[in-house]
Amino acid sequence: MTAVQQRRSDFDLGKLLAERGSERYDLHSRHLNHQLPRMLHTIGFDKVYERAEGAYFWDDQGQDYLDMLAGFGVMGLGRHHPVVRKALHDVLDADLADLTRFDCQPLPGLLAERLLAHAPHLDRVFFGNSGTEAVETALKFARYATRKPRILYCAHAFHGLTTGSLSVNGEDGFRDGFAPLLPDTAIAMGDLAALERELARGDVAAFVVEPIQGKGVHESPPGFLRAAQELLHRHKALLIADEVQTGLGRTGDFFAYSHEDGVEPDLVCVAKALSGGYVPVGATLGKDWIFRRVYSSMDRVLVHSASFGSNAQAMAAGLAVLAVMEDEQIVANARRTGELLRTRLAALVDRYELLHDVRGRGLMIGIEFGRPSSLGLRSRWAMLQRARKGLFAQMVVVPLLQRHRILTQVSGDHLEVIKLIPPLIIGEREVDRFVEAFTAVMDDAHGGGGLMWEFGRTLVKQAVAHR
Repeated sequence: MTAVQQRRSDFDLGKLLAERGSERYDLHSRHLNHQLPRMLHTIGFDKVYERAEGAYFWDDQGQDYLDMLAGFGVMGLGRHHPVVRKALHDVLDADLADLTRFDCQPLPGLLAERLLAHAPHLDRVFFGNSGTEAVETALKFARYATRKPRILYCAHAFHGLTTGSLSVNGEDGFRDGFAPLLPDTAIAMGDLAALERELARGDVAAFVVEPIQGKGVHESPPGFLRAAQELLHRHKALLIADEVQTGLGRTGDFFAYSHEDGVEPDLVCVAKALSGGYVPVGATLGKDWIFRRVYSSMDRVLVHSASFGSNAQAMAAGLAVLAVMEDEQIVANARRTGELLRTRLAALVDRYELLHDVRGRGLMIGIEFGRPSSLGLRSRWAMLQRARKGLFAQMVVVPLLQRHRILTQVSGDHLEVIKLIPPLIIGEREVDRFVEAFTAVMDDAHGGGGLMWEFGRTLVKQAVAHR
């Protein structure tokens, strides 16, 4: 063993974490996004989580927390699923000749085969490293395959934050300050007339759409995707389904577009849950003719690629995830448990005047709050709205964590909506815990509970100061 190798062998991750783990918030403040720890301190989310398993965290005091956020959908199987964990140990122990760039390893082909089995109308897969990269791939492939420049997208959509995917992001808050972006065009979700007007211009390559929008949890209207697909194909344009968050069982079917009969997108983007929560991975599934047009000759063999795409660890994690989903009937559980949770929450709408709607599919649920009818609550609601829209939803999120040890978050900036996207493995026990905690928070809000509205005044001061 050389001297250099000996020095490297001295690295001890456990020792490093033991010595400096307590500096976590200070390290972020000094070296990373300094606003993150500031925000967490402000709303009381500055916990010290030390361990996680399944749908739960444990803090440094040994208290458990129910995770209803799943890392924004990444932790579809919960944290540290033993099958995924073993697959990663196995692939590391195999000492594979990974990422040589000039061979064909078996794992990418095997994962592509298993993914495509869930979308039999599609033929090929490109593996990248994230959801936004999966969307970028779809945008590039659609433009090249159709020889047209423009992409249509929906208002309030979220497709990622790199420049191409940001160009089809329907929220100005993410786009501000990053112009010029690509010349793409937004339409309202469900507006077939607007879609047809844009298609008539003859320069549209594709329409990219989330079957259920993550921001606000708004489902595409019945029949919209099928009708949009017919319009697009009539004008020789493509349908891109962004299933980065909704895919892999989240909505109670493997892909959310499957809830509408006859919908067969030309390109489908997936990521998040495919990682098993361990190794970043994204995938763009598409029709054979699109891939053949992009990779039209040996000269173009690397015209679109990713340095870490198809790496062995990501492929092993993806294969393990799909095996667990089948063996443990994860999709059926998401459908069944989601229906139970949504039904129980919807039953509370008539009970609480601040609670206006409960919607969604499977384990992707939106809880929307709105203006109350009684005078006392209206004045408090108005105070929050004048300061910043979305503060009431944040007022609900905070006591859910601080008093009931349940992690949730609002579904977007300036929205009075909490989005529930828990691990797909939760069951009746977790539904009971969440509904009981949510009911307690709503009782407090409607009863004029001092603690909750006192925190509301703190949020108002923060919002005013930010202005």
